[in-house]
Amino acid sequence: MEQASLWTKYQESIVPAMMERFGFANRLRVPRLKKVAVNMGVGAGVTDSKAIQAAVEELAQITGQRPVVTRARKSVAGFKLREGMEVGCRVTLRGKMMYEFLDRLINVALPRIKDFRGLSPAAFDGRGNYSLGLTEQIVFPEVEVDKLYRTQGMNVTIVTSARDDEEARELLRLFGMPFKRVEEKS
Repeated sequence: MEQASLWTKYQESIVPAMMERFGFANRLRVPRLKKVAVNMGVGAGVTDSKAIQAAVEELAQITGQRPVVTRARKSVAGFKLREGMEVGCRVTLRGKMMYEFLDRLINVALPRIKDFRGLSPAAFDGRGNYSLGLTEQIVFPEVEVDKLYRTQGMNVTIVTSARDDEEARELLRLFGMPFKRVEEKS
């Protein structure tokens, strides 16, 4: 079984670079990717059940894995939302599927975003995990624009084993994540 190209890159070049940069004595101490969670919240799903099914099919095309439909935990009268109604879908990717998705995200989807100037390097949570939001699913080539039910955004969370944000930022930078350059204030 052939491994994803990012996995090979991690083993051959990222691990040695991280060991040198942070002074790790053991290869197993180097941070690694644990999982990638992709979530689509479908607010229109409250009134339109087709919107949820379309989002499920598109997320399955994008990730290659069948999504789980998420349901509302509470009733909110202002949004005409009742507990248990379908409000979105999500997928958790691990292993080979995770590396393949991340490869397509970094090398295909992000460059296709209009007026893209890089990802915010400040979107880490303090524990080495990174979250980003995409406004449209059409940046992925798997989604056919002609058959699209409606444009839909998604959240992507990358969970790493890094101890802090600096290690995680360097790990993702070495994977090829296009972070914005931060200008120093004088």
